[in-house]
Amino acid sequence: MPDLSLIMLGAGNSTRFEHDTKKQWLRFGDTPLWLYATQNILKNHKFDKIIVATHKNEIEYMKKYSSDFIFIEGGESRQESLQNALLQVSTAFVLVSDVARVFISDDMLERIIEQKEKADIIVPYLSVNDTVVYDNKTIDRQKVKLIQTPQLSKTKILKEALNTKVQYTDDSSAIKAMGGIVTYVKGDKKAKKLTFLEDLDEIAKNHKVNQDIFTGHGFDVHAFEDGKAMMLCGVKIQKSPGFKAHSDGDVAIHALIDSLLGAIGAGDIGELFPDTDAKYENIDSKKLLKKVYNFVTQVGYEIINCDITIMAQTPKLGKFKDKMRKTIANILQIKPIYVNIKATTTEKLGFIGRSEGIGVQASSNLKFLDWKNR
Repeated sequence: MPDLSLIMLGAGNSTRFEHDTKKQWLRFGDTPLWLYATQNILKNHKFDKIIVATHKNEIEYMKKYSSDFIFIEGGESRQESLQNALLQVSTAFVLVSDVARVFISDDMLERIIEQKEKADIIVPYLSVNDTVVYDNKTIDRQKVKLIQTPQLSKTKILKEALNTKVQYTDDSSAIKAMGGIVTYVKGDKKAKKLTFLEDLDEIAKNHKVNQDIFTGHGFDVHAFEDGKAMMLCGVKIQKSPGFKAHSDGDVAIHALIDSLLGAIGAGDIGELFPDTDAKYENIDSKKLLKKVYNFVTQVGYEIINCDITIMAQTPKLGKFKDKMRKTIANILQIKPIYVNIKATTTEKLGFIGRSEGIGVQASSNLKFLDWKNR
């Protein structure tokens, strides 16, 4: 294996992107941006390890896309994320890039890698063609460099350079500050970093979003429990009995959550909110649904509609259905018409028919966020 590791940084919150979906999860076809950017570098180059730094809430979901990468929890800053990733690196050299710099050409990579023995860090840059004014003074534009990534460093030196409280915006600044040797190579205008929403028009104008629809199903049951309010679809149905459960027992929301997670391939409610965790004891299930909605949108999906079937011999639910629809629609940020609530009995058959509990089946349809038509 080559004496070179790859680190892809993608733990940021995309605050400058100003969209509910994090830019790391925009789709090119059906491939999320973080994976597209990584695979682009891997097309013609091999690495000892590929390490992806991401938000802790996204690690398990990212693992479903690839078992070939090492996923680590990022930090509050780019520098902290890089330090966490470097703990996994044992090679003499490391190439560090940002997942938001999607289109890095082979020519650019070759220029960087072939110089790796020449300095402590190899840095791609762009020249400036326009007049440059700094602090109200015109300066020599030939002395100005626009720094890009990826940057290739000697691992030991990079680790030492980052062992400081000073925050640097790139690796070369840290290495230069400790007296390291920097070699600059020609960058590439196509390797522009995706920072703002409007950057999409230029960076990915020739790419499209997969238009497939993804369907997920959920099913849950809960037995009745005296002395506890009954909650269904976030609506209080009666003071008692409610449902025997670790949370408030809203069996309809639980089934809905599973259908949403199923549509995006993200496991089930028990993986996200285990009933062994004290912080979820008696929690309002609307809060759980809101967390799932936030996750679904952050990783690049839009909710089309959902359909919920409540199987209950008792109580009668007809007068609550409209409020249920509106409550769910408000949380999922879709129109109430796209939330359907059905209530049925089991004709006195089984535990539901014996009025021992309630069962709920839910289905949801989702699609990728179409940033082309934002």
